[in-house]
Amino acid sequence: METDSPRSPEAEIGHRVEDLWEVAQPQLSPSEKLNFCFEDIPVAAFPRTHPSQVIEIPSDASLADTVETLSKNKILSAPIRNVDAPEDASWIDKYIGIVEFAGVAMWLLHQFDTLANGMTGSAVGSPVANLAARLGSFTFRRTSSGRVETTTDSESDEAASVGGSFFETLTSSEFYKNTKVGDISGSFRWAPFLALQTSDTFLTMLLLLSKYRMKSLPVVDMGGNHIENIITQSSVVHMLAECVGLPWFESWGTKKLSELGLPLMKPYKLVKVNEDQPVLKAFQLMREKGVGGLPVMDTTGTKAIGNISIRDVQYLLTAPKIYKQYRTIAAKDFLTAVRHHLQEQHEPSPLLHDVITCKRDDAIKDIILKLDTEKIHRIYVVDDKGDTEGVITLRDIISKLVHEPRHYFGDFFDGVVPLPANSTV
Repeated sequence: METDSPRSPEAEIGHRVEDLWEVAQPQLSPSEKLNFCFEDIPVAAFPRTHPSQVIEIPSDASLADTVETLSKNKILSAPIRNVDAPEDASWIDKYIGIVEFAGVAMWLLHQFDTLANGMTGSAVGSPVANLAARLGSFTFRRTSSGRVETTTDSESDEAASVGGSFFETLTSSEFYKNTKVGDISGSFRWAPFLALQTSDTFLTMLLLLSKYRMKSLPVVDMGGNHIENIITQSSVVHMLAECVGLPWFESWGTKKLSELGLPLMKPYKLVKVNEDQPVLKAFQLMREKGVGGLPVMDTTGTKAIGNISIRDVQYLLTAPKIYKQYRTIAAKDFLTAVRHHLQEQHEPSPLLHDVITCKRDDAIKDIILKLDTEKIHRIYVVDDKGDTEGVITLRDIISKLVHEPRHYFGDFFDGVVPLPANSTV
């Protein structure tokens, strides 16, 4: 394959890694060589998002407007800009966090918790009380373990089970329309505004996007007052896809998933939901288990018929009318309704396609190319019978590219983000 002329800005990064790979000390292991290469490249070299594509959410935007903005721009998250900060404020004062669909989903589930707790502290006439009054056909109870359960008058489930009219009621309420993202940016665990400086290295960036579970990273100049770039897990995997054919990439990319210890999770630990379970069960499990998506399993519980991601909470909030006919919204109903809605809107989406799968003996570069081509964030591992036995995410792939040297971050995280249990800091 001809590699002398980079075909894209991402491929140029690959050639830069190749040059460093060739001069790395021969006694280094392949993993140490990759660390060496990525530690020598500043994040300023990462291909930039066009300035008009750097979406910011003003802190006085309503939650409804925030969901609409994220959905319309097909992004998972965006920085929250403090509208009270002066225009010439530094980025430290200008941004107060990152709003993600994960946080929106937690806010949504919190509304059920509030009602389940008898609206403690919600006075008559308050937004929560008024909303609750309009949802009188639903009852909530708490199990002996403390978990919130939601039931209708005629049926129950171990997870929230609500009719389609619930979401129409919620999204038409003044409570939803008037809740400001800035007012709740300290709640529901919005991601911190953890920014990279242009002088930070690719190694730092790759570790933050993998081991430290950041979905996206704003890039700023020291002393600057605006965001220079936003680097996401997806953009890194796209960069890797553009490096196919380069010797350094092929030495790593041709390894089988099993050789790299993928999938990371044992089959019995795979977080999943059955097709007949309420869709809110899926979002509850994502919240409880800290995952960004899960498979919807058939009635046998062995084969995935679909995938629900945390970003799909947008369809509960931006198009509630599509569920109006459902007394309860099962996971399979959710998938059917959303697919029909997307087809009517002529809107491309991974939800319109069959579940993308792979096997343990596939090469990791083939998985990277599938994820990049299909614009998806996870791929399910199946056995020879087609039974689902694992999942591989963008984060998993990046985590196998580099490793964290001991004491690498020092005080980088002080007061910003919790460290993972196995951190060597």
